[in-house]
Amino acid sequence: MKKALYALTALAALAGCAGSGTTPTTPPEAFVRVQGHDLISPDGSKLFIRGTNLGNWLNPEGYMFGFGKTNSARMINDMFCQMVGEDATADFWEDFKDNYITRADIDFIASTGANTIRLPFHYKLFTDDDYMGRSSGHEGYERIDSVVEWCRANNLYLILDMHDAPGGQTGDNIDDSYGYPWLFESERAQQQFCDIWEQIATRYANEPVILGYELINEPIAHYFDNKEELNSKLEPLQKRAVEAIRRADKNHIVLLGGSQWNGNFEPFTDWKYDDKLMYTCHRYGGDATAAAIGSIIAFRDSTGLPMYMGEIGHNTDQWQTDFCNVLEDNNIGYTFWPYKKLDGSCMAGISRPAMWDSIVAFAEGPRDSYAALRERRPDPEMARKAMAEFVENSRFENCTPQKSYIRSIKLNID
Repeated sequence: MKKALYALTALAALAGCAGSGTTPTTPPEAFVRVQGHDLISPDGSKLFIRGTNLGNWLNPEGYMFGFGKTNSARMINDMFCQMVGEDATADFWEDFKDNYITRADIDFIASTGANTIRLPFHYKLFTDDDYMGRSSGHEGYERIDSVVEWCRANNLYLILDMHDAPGGQTGDNIDDSYGYPWLFESERAQQQFCDIWEQIATRYANEPVILGYELINEPIAHYFDNKEELNSKLEPLQKRAVEAIRRADKNHIVLLGGSQWNGNFEPFTDWKYDDKLMYTCHRYGGDATAAAIGSIIAFRDSTGLPMYMGEIGHNTDQWQTDFCNVLEDNNIGYTFWPYKKLDGSCMAGISRPAMWDSIVAFAEGPRDSYAALRERRPDPEMARKAMAEFVENSRFENCTPQKSYIRSIKLNID
């Protein structure tokens, strides 16, 4: 693995413009490629993905803050604004983004023997929409550029995952939507989706640290009566996005997730329209056996392409180890979810701030009228201090490495 990444770094240096993306100058052999069910590193060796997800950093989710009902980025932002005001909320998000993931986190991930990081992001980071305290279409690139350099220094690969797409692709909190996968019914959202991917591909076409582009996370939740109709729209949209990416970038792999929590691959009928495709699945719970993912393995075998478990976790240590063994036996690489969150069930646990329970109580209680806001709002000064403490506690040096968890996912820690 290190030999392969040293090779790709040298090739990128010779190219002299990694990340500029205007003209393909990095040689094709510098990139990870698909060969049957395998991923092949630049040095010709097989790459078995093993790593983690930087969830919650650029796509906040409520449960990682200890919230239940207030569970999407928009809902969390609204709650903070109601509690401490827009300016203090914007300041919090800037501090949060600057501290939640830093070079120290990437150094630590690499020290465990991981070889790949999946980076979930919100599409609004590439627009001028107000998001996480900032309105600038450049922030997404700034954040990704930092992670690319940190990964390069640590010989890690990076997967870019659009976790929250225009219009919403899932119809639940994880896509920060309005409760329905409007992406599949909105031409405007679909065009924006493809445009953003083409822009990302243009910028990173020459960057071999990036393993690939994951188009959309967990499209089309199972809740909807018309899910089969929505499912039929998934592959055509993915093809359209791949076409947009290929206008700028013919180097990188494109990762395609199935519908219904990346678990249903029946909507896919064509996997020969591009020579750099692979599939990605997710699994939480169930038996830790090959039989439990038999349909996923069968689909992978029918396509002759790689399959990768992009999310897995939130289980017992024994279950996680057993399932890692199943994945290894069946040549399915994995990245566990998430790397960091409040409390545990991750690689780096964040300690709960002293007054955080008051924040949680406000987040979970009724806030459906101005009277309720006035009556239930905690002291703003206390709330600001608790939010600042959350940021401070989230810094790597203040987190607690979850050693048994790390070992359970077949990574290493002293």
